[in-house]
Amino acid sequence: MTAAVILVVYAVVAVVSLPRLLKRGEWAERAPRLAISVWLAACVSVIASVPLSALAAVIPADVIGHGLAEFFEVCAAMLSVEADLGFSGAGVALSGAALVVARVAYCGAAVLVRARRERRRHADMLTILGRHDGELGATVLDHDEAAAYCLPGRGGRTVITTAALRSLADEEVAAVLAHEQAHLRGRHHLVLTVTEAFARAFPRLPLFTRAKGEVARLIELLADDIAARRHRRIHIASALVRLATGRAPAFALGAGGETALTRVRRMLNPAAPLGRRERLAGLAAVVLLLAGPVTVAVEPGLRSFLAHHCHSISIF
Repeated sequence: MTAAVILVVYAVVAVVSLPRLLKRGEWAERAPRLAISVWLAACVSVIASVPLSALAAVIPADVIGHGLAEFFEVCAAMLSVEADLGFSGAGVALSGAALVVARVAYCGAAVLVRARRERRRHADMLTILGRHDGELGATVLDHDEAAAYCLPGRGGRTVITTAALRSLADEEVAAVLAHEQAHLRGRHHLVLTVTEAFARAFPRLPLFTRAKGEVARLIELLADDIAARRHRRIHIASALVRLATGRAPAFALGAGGETALTRVRRMLNPAAPLGRRERLAGLAAVVLLLAGPVTVAVEPGLRSFLAHHCHSISIF
């Protein structure tokens, strides 16, 4: 029961406090990939704590030490009593945990289905109105607004408008298309789907709301960094300035947008990357967030298991 209480308290505190902790300093801008991992781990950690707390509350730790056979016998007996007496605390706990998991799964499926439907419609439109440019490796769309974006999914493609081609130099076009190709190769749309599903499932909880916006921002920074490996930062920055007002479809990933001007400053004045110790600390935070709730949940049973078998061995 103690483990269940710890997990519940952790989930409640983490939902409020983790967004504040993760937003401190400028470390995320210096290592966007690591920052994305930390935000995702934080969300998964809180979600996992709910079903784990229910299991820790329902399953007695002492029966685990006597082996799987007795463990399953006790579980069957508990279920039989629950069926005879109706819902008790254990039934409520398990039902609540199942609802949380089902809510996240439903919202994730809804986001995926809606995005796939919208992308399919847009892909059909591009087939009719766009033309593939083999030299650019992108679809050119006749439009009077300068924009560049990618359409993720199966057969994903990069798109650039004729207005963008007229306003950008060749080096800038290559840089911005590299940015969009980084989104496609990294399957960044799937990461955004996860955070959107969490935010949609629990819209008023600070951690999931903040994670959605932060991960979307960090993914753009990550794509900028990948493009900067092959193209000069000045070309990426100048392209972002020209595309800052360009609007991409809501279900696509665009090079411009609200964060463009902030990213321009980052491209022109890059901060030093994280040191080895800082990166190790970030990786340790990811491991702690993911493994911590599991460790708390299984520790009583593991301790009981070891105590029982060590006692059995000492007798012989």
